[in-house]
Amino acid sequence: MSAQAEIGVIGGSGFYSFLDDVTEITVETPYGPPSDSLFLGEIGGRRVAFLPRHGRKHHLPPHRINYRANLWALRSAGVRQVLAPCAVGGLRPEYGPGTLLVPDQLVDRTKNRVQSFFDGEPLPDGSQPNVVHCGFADPYCEFGRRAALDAARGRNWEPVDGGTLCVVEGPRFSTRAESRWHAAQGWSVVGMTGHPEAVLARELGLCYAAMSLVTDLDAGAETGEGVSHEEVLRVFGENVGRLREVLFDAVGLLPAGQDCVCGHSLDGMDPGIELP
Repeated sequence: MSAQAEIGVIGGSGFYSFLDDVTEITVETPYGPPSDSLFLGEIGGRRVAFLPRHGRKHHLPPHRINYRANLWALRSAGVRQVLAPCAVGGLRPEYGPGTLLVPDQLVDRTKNRVQSFFDGEPLPDGSQPNVVHCGFADPYCEFGRRAALDAARGRNWEPVDGGTLCVVEGPRFSTRAESRWHAAQGWSVVGMTGHPEAVLARELGLCYAAMSLVTDLDAGAETGEGVSHEEVLRVFGENVGRLREVLFDAVGLLPAGQDCVCGHSLDGMDPGIELP
């Protein structure tokens, strides 16, 4: 592939559409099509590939996103570091709308998502992945987390440093009972898209960090009618410009050519398939 990038951003059209010069490329993967084309551009001298997580028309609900194809496509384009902004609900009263939380832990409460490249299913070319067990005790790259935190502080947006992102299946929001249970576990925010993104990135040796924008207090943390889709869109729209500025700054703060534990996730193991 002639068009290459070093950093990937999985988010919405509110990010790549504000670049002056973008190249759109289509990437084929053994796992089917990704959510959309990759949009390649440059931020602060760094080559970046943007991928609309839900598609450019936001037609893919969280449980139908082809997460494997998305991460494979990014790596195929040369990406080795990924920043992943997402909208979440706050599980604590102090994490109200407009809070930016950079999680350091993740809890998977999804039900029907393919979570691995190494599931024993042969690829279309006949290659057979081996059984591989990647370490995932710390699901987010510390270099990426630090870049996101420093970028937010540089824009006078004091972020929450650490916390647990609980990922649910969606597309429905939580019941009050579920929300209260999530909060009782000590988890911080709840979303629908952070998993299996993070673990698939780890299996491909990609550095991955999430940037969670709180758009609402989850059902069990508030009174009234509960979370609405309209409210989520409104708050995200009010903050997308600010989040984009922080994200672009974070891209510039990512260390070039970094060598961290994320990139060594398959050391000593034979995946049985050739990674892009």
